Amino acid sequence: MSDAVPFLDFKRTYKALKEPLDRAYQTVMESGIYVSGPHVTAFEKAFSDYSEAKHCIGVANGLEAITLVLQAWGIGEGDEVICATNSFVATALGVTRANATPVLVEADAKTFNIDPQEIEKAITSRTKAIALTHLYGQTADMDPILAIAKKHNLKVLEDAAQAHGARYKGKRAGSIGDAATFSFYPTKNLGAFGDAGAITTNDHVLSEKLKVLRNYGSKIKYHHEVLGANSRLDELQAALLLEKLNVLQEWNQRRSDIAGLYARELDGVAGIILPFVPEWAEPVWHVFAVLVLNGKRDDFTTYLSDNKIGFNIHYPVPIHMQNCYSNLPLQERQFPIAETQAKQLVSLPCDAYHTDEEILRVCKVVKEFLGKNT
Repeated sequence: MSDAVPFLDFKRTYKALKEPLDRAYQTVMESGIYVSGPHVTAFEKAFSDYSEAKHCIGVANGLEAITLVLQAWGIGEGDEVICATNSFVATALGVTRANATPVLVEADAKTFNIDPQEIEKAITSRTKAIALTHLYGQTADMDPILAIAKKHNLKVLEDAAQAHGARYKGKRAGSIGDAATFSFYPTKNLGAFGDAGAITTNDHVLSEKLKVLRNYGSKIKYHHEVLGANSRLDELQAALLLEKLNVLQEWNQRRSDIAGLYARELDGVAGIILPFVPEWAEPVWHVFAVLVLNGKRDDFTTYLSDNKIGFNIHYPVPIHMQNCYSNLPLQERQFPIAETQAKQLVSLPCDAYHTDEEILRVCKVVKEFLGKNT
């Protein structure tokens, strides 16, 4: 048996769920209904129930979800939307694609999530919404964010692409803000077999607007009320996601067990900082991200590779340093936390199908490196 530990191995997931996934595929193929069919409707109901939100609208992907929500809110040219700079670029791109301007702010040094104090500092007369990301599977601190939004009459969008099932003070991600967006990219806790996404909300009016916007701006076939998009959740992906949703809680619990194993094995080890979990958080551990100190990350990742340990870096370039956003007026803004994290962060293997033996091997290799280099 190989001693390699992959960062992810999609073949394991398929093997574990082969029978129900193959059956779902066959059902869709034989139905002759491939767009906007019964599986999309069923998944929307199941995922809204799971997310504890009143409505779910399936769309093509997570980026489209963000753009469509902002458009449905009437946010566009001349408007500003506040985002964290240390997130994946999709949050800001969704703002840009809605013709609004992303205003980037700093992260909290301990949780990696958006800093509520930095949000309030960035609000101007043009600010219309806060698009926060629940990063790495842990929710942002929602109460102060919601209080700020209420004070300034702002919409709150949860980018929950990395937080399927996470809770904040007992409330599930996707049910807390005015709307939430999800990606079902294959690497997510709930991943499709291609691109897919969804929006959840408790706002019936918003839900109805989104159903029109995702479908060419049409409620009745060939009658187009507004300028819309072709952004529908695929029927086949919906059928496959339904089968995966049945085991998502089991998968999230396994990820939590793995995170606990890492915490026990690596607690107190010099040279790294483990993830911080506030008392109000119930993360789902989309990734297990550690900070490698003393400028040793490159040596650390090389050592992992040499020992056949998979890893990832989320994310090596903050949004404010991306070439596509070189035109943003950032001269007076400083992002030392995000820039430091970008140089230190490494995500270790943390998939539901990793074994304890594999995680213990990762810990052994991590401790070997740090023992030699601290």
